[in-house]
Parts: sequence; C-alpha cells; structure tokens
Amino acid sequence: MALFSKLFNKLRGGAAIAAADWEELEHNLIESDLGAALTEEIIALAKKAKAEDIESAILATLSSHLATASRELQIAGERVTSIIVVGVNGTGKTTSVAKLMKYFKDQSHSVIVAAADTFRAAAIDQIQTWGERIGVPVVVGKFEGDPASVAFDGIKRATSENAEIFIVDTAGRLHTKSGLMDELSKIRRVVEKVSPIDEVLLVVDATTGQNGITQARLFAESVAVTGIILTKMDGSAKGGIALAIEAQTGIPVKLIGVGESAADLQIFDADAYLQGLIA
Repeated sequence: MALFSKLFNKLRGGAAIAAADWEELEHNLIESDLGAALTEEIIALAKKAKAEDIESAILATLSSHLATASRELQIAGERVTSIIVVGVNGTGKTTSVAKLMKYFKDQSHSVIVAAADTFRAAAIDQIQTWGERIGVPVVVGKFEGDPASVAFDGIKRATSENAEIFIVDTAGRLHTKSGLMDELSKIRRVVEKVSPIDEVLLVVDATTGQNGITQARLFAESVAVTGIILTKMDGSAKGGIALAIEAQTGIPVKLIGVGESAADLQIFDADAYLQGLIA
C-alpha cells in the first residue's frame, strides 16, 4: 500500500509539508479502510512529530493497534485439532476451508472435513470436489439437514481414525442472525462432546471495507472467534482493513488468502504488513 511514502519522501528531501499534503494523506488513509478514528490519530501524531522521528512514531502507533493475541494456529498435538470456520456467505468461506485442507496436507497432517453448510447444495458439492482434488475425506449429510449432526459425525470419524486435523465448514446466512448464531453454538457444543475446539476462524472479505469490521464484531459477540482469515488480499484489497479489524475487535488476523487456488493461503506476517503500509 505504501500509504506514507510520499510524505516520507518529502520530509527526507527537506521539503515543507503543505495543507494539501495532509489532506491527501488523510484521504488515502480513509480510502485504505484504516477508519476515521485511527486516521485522525495518525495525522495528529504526524503533525506533531519531528521530521526525523515521524516514520518511527507512525510505525509505533500502527503497531500499538495490532491485536496482542497469538497469531499461531493452535495445534493440539496429542489429539485431533478441531477448527470451526465461520463467516457470512460470499466471503470465500468454503474456499478458505479448501485452502486450510491443502495447508495442513502439505504439512503431512491427516485431515477430515465436515460439510456443515447443509443449506447450500453448492457449498456441499464445492467442498466435496476440493476434498477429492486434495485427497481429504469430507463428511456430508442431507441437503437442508441438521448441520450439527454432520459436525458430530465428522468429529466422531476424525477421532476414530486418529485424524490430526478436523475442520467444519459452516453456513453463513446473516439475514437470520439469531438462528445462525444458535446453529454455530450448537455445532460447537456437539463437537465439544467428543473433543475440544481449538480454533474458531472467521473469514472476512478484505474488499468489503468497514462492513468487514461489522461482521467481525457480530461474530465475536456471538461465538468465541480466535482468529481471522482475510480473503482477497491479492492486491485489489484496501490493505488498511487488517489493522482496522484488529484495532476495533482485538481478534488477530492469522491467515490471508491471496488468490483463488487451494495453495493461495499465507500466514499473516504483521511486521511485513506494517512495513508495507509505510514503505
């Protein structure tokens, strides 16, 4: 994104910063989905800082708004690791599950997936197709059947076969908010009857801007989200959204999707991300 490069280059060259420069920086920060409050804080800090200190001061401020929780994926080790993937429809949730399949398979983990988005036949077909391609068993149920039942069947199979990773793909029908959250809670309860939940990963589309923050808050209020998968971070996204979500929710971004293939999943590097914002 290099949001501050023009400002820094002017200062390094000894040029004065005009009012129009500050206005342009403010516009760029807001356009990047950093958010109005954080943008105002950064502009105020930059105006007060000495020219030789401004870069380190801005970097420190940005860093202070990052989530402090661990970005590591929690892997149980002695038992199956259970991961529930949540998010609204259209964010790339099912594709993110496929990427997680490949990510763990590439690390030589045995993986089983439950297709618990039973209200979308396309989601069931999609995850089964991915499973066949990647070589991961997918547990399915009846179309429009009970999602928790599919999740329960999945965790039972995962434990009986000594699988290392169990992933649940869930529905994301936000127009029935209370019903969706009750459904997710039920899925969690039935899985926990067999084995603990290690991660609840929320998939957020980076291109949705402030709406992504609203989704993060909504799910965080209703289910114990442990981390975020930020999709569509392939150059078209407004990069400030990762920082904005962490600043407003405290939930760490753990993974980013940078393309459509199953291999396009990366661990989120917070330091590299911040350097990309200011470089």
